[in-house]
Amino acid sequence: MKNKKPVGKNLKNYTSLIEHLSSKTVQQNELEVLPEILFISTYPPRQCGIATYTQDLIKALNDHYMNSFSLQICALENDNEKHTYNDEDVKYILNTSSQESYKSLARTINEDENLKAVLIQHEFGLFAESVAHFNDFINAIEKPVMVVFHTVLPGPNDVLRANVQHILNRADSLIVMTNNAADILVCDYIVDRDKISVIPHGTHFVPHVDKDELKAKYGFEGRKILSTFGLLSSGKSIETTLDALPSVVKETPEALFLIIGKTHPTVVLNEGEAYRDMLVNKIEELGLKENVKFINKYVPLEELLEYLQMTDIYLFTSKDPNQAVSGTFSYALSCGCAIVSTPIPHAREVLAGDTGITFDFGDSEQLAEAINKLLFDEELRNVMVLNGLHKIVHTAWENSAVAHAKLIQKTAGNAIKLHYRNPEVNLSHIKRMTTDFGMLQFSQLNKPDIHSGYTLDDNARALIAMCQHYKQSRDKNDLEYINTYLNFIGFCQGNDGRFMNYVDINKNFTAQNNNENLEDSSGRAMWALGYVISLSPILPEELGKKAEAMFLRSLSLTKNIYSTRAMAFVIKGLYYYNRHVSDADTLIYIKMFGSRLVQMYRHEAEDNWKWFESYLTYANSVLPEALLLCYAITGDEEYRDVAKESFDFLLSVIFNEGSINVVSNRSWYFKGKRREQFGEQPIDVAYTILALRKFHDIFKEEEYLNKMEIAFNWFLGNNHLQQVIYNPCTGGCFDGLEEHSVNLNQGAESTVSYLMARLTITKYFGNPGNIYFRRKSKAAKTSALNSLNF
Repeated sequence: MKNKKPVGKNLKNYTSLIEHLSSKTVQQNELEVLPEILFISTYPPRQCGIATYTQDLIKALNDHYMNSFSLQICALENDNEKHTYNDEDVKYILNTSSQESYKSLARTINEDENLKAVLIQHEFGLFAESVAHFNDFINAIEKPVMVVFHTVLPGPNDVLRANVQHILNRADSLIVMTNNAADILVCDYIVDRDKISVIPHGTHFVPHVDKDELKAKYGFEGRKILSTFGLLSSGKSIETTLDALPSVVKETPEALFLIIGKTHPTVVLNEGEAYRDMLVNKIEELGLKENVKFINKYVPLEELLEYLQMTDIYLFTSKDPNQAVSGTFSYALSCGCAIVSTPIPHAREVLAGDTGITFDFGDSEQLAEAINKLLFDEELRNVMVLNGLHKIVHTAWENSAVAHAKLIQKTAGNAIKLHYRNPEVNLSHIKRMTTDFGMLQFSQLNKPDIHSGYTLDDNARALIAMCQHYKQSRDKNDLEYINTYLNFIGFCQGNDGRFMNYVDINKNFTAQNNNENLEDSSGRAMWALGYVISLSPILPEELGKKAEAMFLRSLSLTKNIYSTRAMAFVIKGLYYYNRHVSDADTLIYIKMFGSRLVQMYRHEAEDNWKWFESYLTYANSVLPEALLLCYAITGDEEYRDVAKESFDFLLSVIFNEGSINVVSNRSWYFKGKRREQFGEQPIDVAYTILALRKFHDIFKEEEYLNKMEIAFNWFLGNNHLQQVIYNPCTGGCFDGLEEHSVNLNQGAESTVSYLMARLTITKYFGNPGNIYFRRKSKAAKTSALNSLNF
């Protein structure tokens, strides 16, 4: 075992430390030592699937969390394969050919008080030189050990069973990637099922770029793309596809089979390029030179994902029936490929139910039939792609990071406190959803659905969110979108000040406007207009004037509004309007609506039901927030007291220990009735965050700030599925959290709601520079200073 570098780093002198503490970008981990987790695995530049897997996992964990842990790597080598590591997180090297290297690493692990857990990526071949030395090594480790089994073999002989059982007995936690692998461990070995966590192989979110666009980029216009990828070896049985291709090309001459990836380095070391040369000869013998192309290199991730996104059918032809999982298979599924695969356990588990087609090992005739079926049935391909995306989305690296982090936290005995990192603000999807007329209502996955038309609701919210962004960034590119959304509101406003909500793609008001109560939509428009007016000092003059004219045109009509939420939205508009224009009329309207809400509250509230209505529905938090704004303007303590009493009641309903669970859209929550679970909407979480911020700003209670952080982390995986609701690749937000899955569509309401929440929490937590000072007392800071060496 070799120690690559010293642990820890100190600032040079006291003066530089004080200057650093004063900067806005101070990092918590420069003032306290973060708990360390050691990953024992192959690692790049070594080229193998587990090395790439570990690199992707560590990146995902570091991207998703901050100030939570320090992830260090012990790279696996042997006498025949050594590398130079440039990654500063590669702290140790373990030579699996050396017993002393095992012993030295075990001693180092045990002596490091800050090391809280060890995670071992296990593949039988990595430790095959001396199983006894590996077994002695894990016995010697005195820290919690997690083992990830990349292969689980059924029906073991006595020797294999004994070796695996040794690992099972020593490990504190076990990770496998499929339910089938977990079943094998339980059935063929002796292990408690509760000790096993199934965390699927991670995949990447992709933007799902148009296939024809990508084919043109790579010079494959007009071709039907079949592909496979991975480090090449005979185990991939590429010849099975080559033998099937003549039957495919006969029906589809434009078919092109891409064989993506260089030969596995270990294969090159032992056999040279004999396998690839055999494939080249077979291609020539079968007359397939125009229908097969090698991409003979180690393909960078971005390029690989584009090859997969342009693929019409992905072919997985491994001839190993015991291959537990395939990362290549998972990546293809997440990129929207229809899949034809041999029946490895992973494929049988994932492709069931019109998600793909399996064929017998080495059966080229079956493979050809499956390919031809899919090439000539585009509808079936599309069904399989959509089913596959719904099955695979939970495997995104962001979700893998959440699952691993929570298991690491549990295994380490809660020695780790998890702090989510705020994603970078990404306006890409909002801009894609916006035409020169307004923001479209729905999307299919992340592709805007132009046939869904537009709503006043969505454009009012979009106007608020884009103004929030402009206020923080002063990005002049925002002004174009602000103007578009403001003009849309103007389009929906009649000369008499009344608003319409629904507009089709041809800019016609739809019949739906006549069948629904439009008070809530009108209230949202007033909120948005008031917010624009409040920003008049920083916006171009014409925008503020236009918003004010629209606001005043509709204001007198609002006195006839009695819907609770509509009144609350109007109050928010009046509050922001009052920031820029203070007049007696504003106060009259504020008191009128505030008194109506208080009267409703007094009528419905009971000892165990502190609410304005006999049920909780959608956008609940806007009601107490609006009353608090009435207090902020008038100073009337009755508004303040009812606001706090009702809001604290709502929080007691939707928050449990460490998470938020907003009222389901499946069925409202009625007083005295059982509450429906699941069916959570991003807009309700976002509105709760907006209200929590206002309550924190006025009452200065830290618990409101804590709940704001918990609520925002719902988007990042702190929910009952432990899955992200925000898609950092597209900048979109999934449309809802159901019982067993997320709704993959990324419509306007969800995406804008997420952005409003993200911009609201910016200054409070989740960024380097603010979490430390919120969580650390003065005494703790002083202690941290004193503990450093100068």
